[in-house]
Amino acid sequence: MRAVVQRVESASVEVEGRTVSEIGPGLVVLVGLHESDVDSDADYICRKVLNMRLFPNEKTGRAWDQNVMQKNFGVLLVSQFTLYGFLKGNKPDFHVAMSPEKAKPFYASLVEKFRKSYNAEAVKDGVFGAMMKVKLVNDGPVTMQLDSSKTSK
Repeated sequence: MRAVVQRVESASVEVEGRTVSEIGPGLVVLVGLHESDVDSDADYICRKVLNMRLFPNEKTGRAWDQNVMQKNFGVLLVSQFTLYGFLKGNKPDFHVAMSPEKAKPFYASLVEKFRKSYNAEAVKDGVFGAMMKVKLVNDGPVTMQLDSSKTSK
């Protein structure tokens, strides 16, 4: 599983001209599912994203000191199979991404895992398989990439 995590001031997802999710300050997490991903990959990504110390602590003045849960900020998850794309010549190839039939319930379980691990009201997501417009104001900018266990790939 691959996650691209962006610290944001705000973000939203629009589908067919309608805003379906939005957050204020927090994290946007673009999630790519590999064909070999299992529950332990989802556990790892959930744990790491929620505990990443990407926010400053205003009380101590320390940068990189607090996670999204300590700040009580939002998390916006967006499924993005193109994270497992690569170029064959000039054409993208996505054959190592999880198939949509398997990915849809797997992604739904990942969203549920985030909601149970943090705060269900703070965790938002896009629409699986839809053409989405993701709007965000990147804070920093801060962008991190996470991959679950490389030994399983």
